[in-house]
This record gives sequence, structure tokens and C-alpha cells, in this order.
Amino acid sequence: MTSPIVQVPRMTKNFRTQDSAVLDRISFELYPETIYGLIGRNGAGKTTPLTALTNQITTDTGTSIELFGDQGFSSAALSKTHLMRTGQTYSDDTRVLHVLRMAAIAYPNWDADLAGEIVEEFNIPLKLKAKKLSDGQKSALGIAVALASRAELTLMDEPYTGLDPVARQKFYDLVLRDFTESPRTFVISTHLVDEIAPLLNHIILLDQGKIALDAPADDAGYLAHEITGSNDAVSVYISRNGLGDSVSTKRTLSGRSQALIAAELTDERARCASTLGVDASPVSLQNLVAAYNHTAERQDQQ
Repeated sequence: MTSPIVQVPRMTKNFRTQDSAVLDRISFELYPETIYGLIGRNGAGKTTPLTALTNQITTDTGTSIELFGDQGFSSAALSKTHLMRTGQTYSDDTRVLHVLRMAAIAYPNWDADLAGEIVEEFNIPLKLKAKKLSDGQKSALGIAVALASRAELTLMDEPYTGLDPVARQKFYDLVLRDFTESPRTFVISTHLVDEIAPLLNHIILLDQGKIALDAPADDAGYLAHEITGSNDAVSVYISRNGLGDSVSTKRTLSGRSQALIAAELTDERARCASTLGVDASPVSLQNLVAAYNHTAERQDQQ
């Protein structure tokens, strides 16, 4: 059985400026050659675990993160890891070519040809000062470094800032091509869920500092479901299956109801729906996120 390259036990992080924990005892593992989507709305806490994995912040937990079998963030472990941060800043005199040269020194598996290809693809002038790049160009430069690093653990925090839809599609195509050519572990934090869904092998959904879901992407759609039918049939379905607390949204029009439910579409529930004349179907990744987020919000308000 394949061993995880990252093990995070009960990670907690508080900041003095916030009333509640950014991360509240979250635990997860990352495995080799997998593309993870770290999904959640803005403010869900997605950046914090990424910076913790690269030892850029300390957590408030007594247990240690294990990175490539190491619990002390050794230089050997960190050299296998790269984090592309949103809003990366550069010193006044740093030019694009300097960024690429420094990355070539930092990463033993650096692919200069790939970096050059991406810089050219996104029309980034090599001699331009990096701080003068547009937001989209800064993101593209970050993408070039992240992919060309060929780091075994490549972390990308909202990597598409400032990129238009066409440029974002280029990014997705680049990740998929590079993963095929050089399989490794990617963790991509995002709130553009449906756009990135075709890339993902696994999703980790963060909501209000906790992990709401941690599941293979192929199974994720069945972890919530949508039902449609007559008002009475939908109400009976929800009652019979004990799903009252799992109803995320419910809309009623002209005697028919449609409900989004943050619960797995099991075979038993599918049979129940069929018996009642209710249509039940798995959901898109975007609706899966909406289902669990809305349900969590309502439970917090109770």
C-alpha cells in the first residue's frame, strides 16, 4: 500500500485578530501522484495549511506535521516542496529572469525549458522588473516557477488571480500536461470549483475552519444529491430518510419542490426516491460545495 507523503494530525491555528480558529483540529493525508483540490470560499482557511506545510507559519497544535517522513521540516524535505502564493511580492530590483535563476538554484529538478515555454506562452518580458508585472503576469510567472520546479509536493494557492478565462484554461491544460509527463502531488486551492473539477483526483473541502469533506473526486458527486418531485413526495422522502438537517436549499413552485441535500445518495435512498416518484441525482462539484456550505451555515445559526 502506498504511504502518504504528508500527514497532518489535528492542525489548529488561531490568529489574535479573529474570534474563532482559522483551522480547528483538521487532519488529512496527501499521497503521491495525486492532484488535490483544496476547496472553499474566500476566508475558509485554505491558505493556512499550505503555508504551514512549507514551515512559513507555526500552528497551535502539539503534534507535528510529517513531511516526506520528516517531522522537523528538514532542508531535504523542504527542497521537495514548492508553494506558489497569491500576491507574491518582489524586491525593487528583481527582474523576471532573476526569479527564474533563483528558482533554478533552489530546486534540484528545475526544468528550464518548461519555465521558458510558460513565460513565452504568457508573454512575460524577461527583463521587466517583477514588481511591475500585472496581476495576471505575476500569476503566470508563479505558475512557471511552480511547474518548472518539478517539486514532489507542489502547492498552488489560488494560482489564477488576474487571469482571464482563456488564460485560466491555458493554466489547467499546463497542469494536466505536466502531471502526465511528471507525475507528482499537486494541491491547488480554489473557489472556482467547476472550472478545475476535471483536473482533480481528490477534494478536500474546508468550511469555517473544519474539513467538511475529504474524498476522491469521482465519488464526490454522490456525497450530496438533488431531488425533484411533488411537494408531498419530496417532504415524505426527506422525512423517511431522516434528512431534515441535511437539506441545504429547497425551492417550491407550482406544486413541485427541488431540494439540495448534503448527504450521500445511497442505493437505499435511490430506491426510496423511485418508489415515491421523486427524481434523485448526484450533483456537480460546485453544488456539492454549496450543499455542505449552506448546511453548515444554517447549523451554526441554530
